Amino acid sequence: MLFGLAIQGCSTSSPRFTTTPAKDSRVQDEERRLDDVKVDTDSFVSTSTPPPAGIATLPAGLDRDRVLLDIVDLLGTPYRYGGTDRDGIDCSGFTARVYRGASLPELPRSTREQFSKGRPVKRDALQFGDLVFFNTTGESPSHVGVFIEDDVFAHASVTFGVTLSSLQSTYYRHRYIGARRVVR
Repeated sequence: MLFGLAIQGCSTSSPRFTTTPAKDSRVQDEERRLDDVKVDTDSFVSTSTPPPAGIATLPAGLDRDRVLLDIVDLLGTPYRYGGTDRDGIDCSGFTARVYRGASLPELPRSTREQFSKGRPVKRDALQFGDLVFFNTTGESPSHVGVFIEDDVFAHASVTFGVTLSSLQSTYYRHRYIGARRVVR
């Protein structure tokens, strides 16, 4: 409870997000040291195109343009545990907001609850809009993002705020635990 409010964020049991700023600094240093390189958002957004006609790569009911617009609008928003808006947002708040904006099924507020929604997806079968999950704290799952394409996902990073990262970066590759596809 914070100021009489029950705050749910990336993981209700995630000690990383409820500890002192010094611990957040340690996480930020670890992410940087372990090759958590941000994807060049300008080139990615300008070259990202819908899949060719006839190729079913989008989950049913997913409005790709709406999702991309919401992600681009939130890029650079600072990370704030329990946040859900442009003043600050955490990872599960980010995914819930993107899904809500695209008129997709409403997602629960915590990463752990989001992990229980939809159906599991193998890593080599990821599609645009799938939720990707990570164990960043030792208690799984503790982080979530939205898969875009070409091993790129959008998420609210403790270090960079809302950003695009690669599933192949050392930090996320070693912490990836699975994905879910949530459709109408």
